[in-house]
Amino acid sequence: MSKVVISDTSCFIILSKINELELLHKVYENILTTPEIVAEYGEALPEWIEIVSVQDKYKQQLFEMQLGKGESSAMALSLEIPDSILIIDDYKARKAAEILNLKFIGTIGLIIKAKLDSVIPSVKPLLQKIKLTNFRLSTELEQYALKEAGEL
Repeated sequence: MSKVVISDTSCFIILSKINELELLHKVYENILTTPEIVAEYGEALPEWIEIVSVQDKYKQQLFEMQLGKGESSAMALSLEIPDSILIIDDYKARKAAEILNLKFIGTIGLIIKAKLDSVIPSVKPLLQKIKLTNFRLSTELEQYALKEAGEL
C-alpha cells in the first residue's frame, strides 16, 4: 500500500513555477490536499490530487491560532490519516508538525526523493530553476540537497 501524502500550498506553487507539478505525482501515488489549500493556491489542480475536508474542524481552528489556514488544514488532516506524510515548507508549521510527531518533508525533500527514487536524473537543474523564483533557497539548504542527492 502506497503512502498518502498531504501537500500544502507552497509545494504546489513552487513546483508549478518551475513547471514540475507532475513530479509530485511521479514520486507519490496518493496525493491529498484540503479545500483551504485549493483556495490559497487559486488555480485548478490536476485530477490526480484528491481534495479532502478535515473532519475535526476544532483541531484545525486551534492550529489557525498560530498558523495559516492552509498549513492548519494540512496538519489537521495529517492527524486524521495515520502514517500520512505532510509536505510543508513553512518553518513555524514544520516545528509544530515536529512537536506533534507528524511525518513531514519539504518541497526540496520531495525533489531529493525524486532523485533517490530515480524519477529524475539530477536535483541541480530543479534547484537552479527554484532559485529563479521568489522561493528562498538558502545556500545551506542547496548544499544539503546536493549532498543528500549524491551530487556534491
